[in-house]
Amino acid sequence: MSTGAGLGGGAAKRRDTPRRRIGRPGEVLTVEMQMDYDQFIANLERIAGLDPDAAVQAARATLETLAERLSKEEARDLVNDLPPELGPMLFTDSPAERFDVDEFLRRVSERERVDIAAARRHSEAVFTMLARTISAKRLAHLMAQLPKDFTPLLPVGPDTEVLSMETFLDRVSRRAGLDSAASRRATEAVLETLVERVAEGSVDHMSVRLPADLRLVLKRAKAASPGPASRMPVDEFLRRVAERAKIPAYLAPVQARAVFHTLREALGDKEFFDLVVQLSGDYEWLWIRRRSAA
Repeated sequence: MSTGAGLGGGAAKRRDTPRRRIGRPGEVLTVEMQMDYDQFIANLERIAGLDPDAAVQAARATLETLAERLSKEEARDLVNDLPPELGPMLFTDSPAERFDVDEFLRRVSERERVDIAAARRHSEAVFTMLARTISAKRLAHLMAQLPKDFTPLLPVGPDTEVLSMETFLDRVSRRAGLDSAASRRATEAVLETLVERVAEGSVDHMSVRLPADLRLVLKRAKAASPGPASRMPVDEFLRRVAERAKIPAYLAPVQARAVFHTLREALGDKEFFDLVVQLSGDYEWLWIRRRSAA
């Protein structure tokens, strides 16, 4: 645990500064006392399921990485709304680095010495605690400084919740009758082939709503893509899926359909149809819901 000057050799005291609680858009905001350091860490323990030392490590890793993403002026402004013990974690004297959320999570993972999935969960919890601690104006300003691909980490309402990797693969498994490894291969094969078929901007929008592991799949597929999106009939799309998933061609339609249905749930109807509008009519049976569909 940090032993900075703000700790004073003992438990942090509650500051008597009144402030407004963060609420969802449209809620009436109520006045409450500002959260102190001990409360911040205790709440972080609870929502992230961590012990006290691990909660401090998660806060430090996330805030130190966030400091690298913000200008020193932005970081200083954020510190003003936080318990003083967190200030050193946000100290920066360097220009902002413009890295994406995947690099953010990689750095958190490295600092915290946990895997990417854990780094994501812990970062989400830290951002949740930031939202409960800083002013609504400061939160909006912070969110404005971060690119759209950070949205799943930010606590801005239930419409931005992202399916976990486990949930996504479980739904594909149930729909196609696959085990976890096969559902992952099918999911990756469909996404990699979609990257070849739809515009890069659509891939980026889709990426925001997917779990971190699948965002990495899209990122690698974009880097390996030979050029702009190319038109292909659905039969060619399925042939490539089968080849990538290393399955017989007759299994590709069932597995691709399971992935498309799960993708629709993950993206939401609006984002999903913004994506598939780029596909020709012969693809529609892959996502049209039937009464017998799972």
